[in-house]
Amino acid sequence: MMDELIKTIAEVEREKGIERDILIEALEAAMLTAARKKKGLMADLEAQFDEETGEIHVIEFKTVVETVENPDLEISLDDALAIEDDPDLQMGDQIGLLLPTEDLGRIAAQTAKQVIIQRVREADRANIFSGFKDRKGELVSGTVRRIERGNVVIDLLKSEAVMPYREQVPRENSRVGDRLECLVLDVREEARGHQIVLSRAHPDFVAKLFSREVPEIYENIVSIRAVAREAGTRTKIAVSSRDSEVDPVGACVGMKGIRVQAVVQELRNEKIDIVPWSADPVRFVCAALQPAEVSRVLVDEGAQRMEIVIPDDQLSLAIGRRGQNVRLAAELTGWKLELSSESKMNERRAIAYESLGRIEGLGDLLLQTLYNYGYQSASAVAEGDVEVLAQIPGVEHERALELVEGARTAVASEFAEAGIRMELARDQALRDRAIVSAVEAMDDKGRQLLADLDATSASLLATCDSIGLSDPADLYFEALSIGLEDFATRFGLSDSRTWVLMHTIEKALVEAAQGDWDLLIDEPSADDFGVAKTEADAESASADADEDSVEADDASEAVDEGAAVESGDSVEVAPEA
Repeated sequence: MMDELIKTIAEVEREKGIERDILIEALEAAMLTAARKKKGLMADLEAQFDEETGEIHVIEFKTVVETVENPDLEISLDDALAIEDDPDLQMGDQIGLLLPTEDLGRIAAQTAKQVIIQRVREADRANIFSGFKDRKGELVSGTVRRIERGNVVIDLLKSEAVMPYREQVPRENSRVGDRLECLVLDVREEARGHQIVLSRAHPDFVAKLFSREVPEIYENIVSIRAVAREAGTRTKIAVSSRDSEVDPVGACVGMKGIRVQAVVQELRNEKIDIVPWSADPVRFVCAALQPAEVSRVLVDEGAQRMEIVIPDDQLSLAIGRRGQNVRLAAELTGWKLELSSESKMNERRAIAYESLGRIEGLGDLLLQTLYNYGYQSASAVAEGDVEVLAQIPGVEHERALELVEGARTAVASEFAEAGIRMELARDQALRDRAIVSAVEAMDDKGRQLLADLDATSASLLATCDSIGLSDPADLYFEALSIGLEDFATRFGLSDSRTWVLMHTIEKALVEAAQGDWDLLIDEPSADDFGVAKTEADAESASADADEDSVEADDASEAVDEGAAVESGDSVEVAPEA
């Protein structure tokens, strides 16, 4: 029996990897717990494992006293001498009594069994934890055992690990029995045991896959400097080489793309951009925005921000689908990136040149220099530090003072002009509102006013109705919004007729609104008025001729129909639907 116990300890030690001392300690604790169930909590007990015989002895210690007051801890001298024949035994000595294990009972045995199982389980967990705690960041492979509340439980042979929902790749469905390769993200020791957390969505997962596929990375010739990833769709990695003769991007791609394709297959066709890392942040950012081309880069090192100028036809490529490309580039480089098209940059440059050009005595060369140094308006120069301005090449301290003073004057002028523009805009709004109110107050919404104009015709009015321009105010505002030339092209009118039409409409509307406003459209010449009336009359005459022709055709058809009836011919009439 005892030999079997020693064999069992050796077998558990071999299979579970639990040290022999821990198993023996668990057995001793189990027997001690069983003995306490039998003898009570007050008893002074000790369990000892005999290495030679393989037996576990439970010993109860009692103190020799003259009068026994506590039987759990004390024994009389006569009883002690009866148990142990020792003539030197005296009061106050301790005596150890061996408890037969068969006297512990069935319940005590069950308790001992539970303690042994619990201790072995704790030791097993401790071994697994110690084995995985140093494996953070490594790749492991396992089989999906079950899925609980969206979390995937993976069997790693000696242990179970969990891949939380947030660490799974979106739209990547795992089934029970699938074999997955994952990254050991964390190993946690909790009250209920250890927990191994895995991930397939972490950026380091991609880096570890490349480390496995690319020998140059494993040998530290090529380094992965940064990874930015949106799991399931796209990943950008930046690589560099310690050997000038080794191309880091080519090493990661491999012959005919075999290395990167192995990673892409593991990631289930996730797109991967491999870019060369550079110590120069501008070069690095330009490479990270690939495949888009970059025209110009403006750097603000203090704010860790770059403004990237992109050709108009490359802007959507640089931004990427839903901003993914620029977002990953910013994450990869660690810089805040702002993209601008060349056309937008040209507009901003024109506005900046106009504002800076207001500074008196500012030549073209100095204007360009100020713009290149980040001064994009007169107000920026006015609020600038004189000492900073004086550090610009070609600008001395006295000249910097003159620039600041001139910029302040220019800013005051801009404010004055802005006030005038606001006043004009307010007057224009009041004028337009009064015109609309005057037309709405008319019974026919101004239709008769529009029909009485010399430059209008019935066909023109019908065309206006067909596109929703039903009153003179609508027609007038449409012409102002798109311009007289485009209006003339849209309605097939001559420039003279369009000019006369809009002028007369504006004049009539202003009079109807009873306002004292200047006309926006200059008065046409007498020749233009003549051309407009001639075209309108010709258009009306053409419309009348078309109507007469239609009436004649209808009368002719009626006569032919009557003749056919009189001659006895049959006329078929289709039934009404």
